[in-house]
Parts: sequence; C-alpha cells; structure tokens
Amino acid sequence: MRDEADGVVTALHRQGITKIVMMTGDSERTAAAIAGRVGVDEYYSEVLPEDKARFVDEEKKKGRRVIMIGDGINDSPALSAADAGIAISEGAEIAREIADITISEDNLFQLVTLRAISRGLMDRIDRNYRFVIGFNLGLILLGVGGVITPATSAMLHNTSTLAISLKSMTNLLD
Repeated sequence: MRDEADGVVTALHRQGITKIVMMTGDSERTAAAIAGRVGVDEYYSEVLPEDKARFVDEEKKKGRRVIMIGDGINDSPALSAADAGIAISEGAEIAREIADITISEDNLFQLVTLRAISRGLMDRIDRNYRFVIGFNLGLILLGVGGVITPATSAMLHNTSTLAISLKSMTNLLD
C-alpha cells in the first residue's frame, strides 16, 4: 500500500468522485485490511484480469463513467475497457501503452491534480461555448436588424475568437 493512498481517496471523495472501488488479486484478508485503511467504498479480492474488465463493462452498462487506475499487466484489459485508463509511470510498459493517461510521478496525489485540471478544463470549455454562442447570436441579430454591417460583424466575430483563444491559454489551476 502506498503511504498517500488514504489521503488521495479522501481528496477524490471531496472532489466529487462518489464511488471508489479497489480490485486486487490479493487475498480477502489483505484486501479487507487495505480497504479499511484507505477508505474505499467497495473492494474485491482475488480478482483476475478478466474480472476487472468485466466489472468495468458492467459499470458502464449502468450508465456510470469509469476511470481505471492500474500499473500492472493484469490491469491492462480493464484500462482498455474504461472510459479513461490511467497508468502509473513505474508500472508495466503494456499498462502505460494501453492507458489514456500516464502519471509521470510516483505519487498518487497526481490523481487529485489530474481531477482538478480536468474539472477546470471542462468548466472552461462550457464557459467558452456559452460565450461564443451568445456573442455570435448577438452579432447575427444586430446584423439582421441592420445595426451593424457584415464587415463589422465579421471583425467582431474574429476578435472574439482571438480573445477566447488567448484566454484559453491561461493556467487551469490559477
């Protein structure tokens, strides 16, 4: 067990992750002890690689988004089946190749940072989309109403696109 595991589980719960499941090939006794210490919502012991992938598929069929975190060859099928597969840099090469994301540091708190970045990115995309739609709709209405010329509308459209692009280049975690 990694020293930071319990803190990471707590932080991910605070960030809105509602269900954290631990699946391991270890014995029931070992799995229960680790699960109790780190505070996962569910745990499964003596799990085979195909069981992990099946679990991911079942959760997805229930309409849940599934993030799989793994570092071994036995995690590869589940990493591939998940909506987002995350590998740990020191893990097996096949896991890193299959995963969508590889955490470059040997510290699970990078998962918390990754969650914050992804949440910030989705919020930014949503804000930008709403602004662009609203602004361009306003330009269309002003153009149809004869308030602004097509050239002015085109210039304002391009200026807004440039402004959104520049704003999007700022740090997500600031």
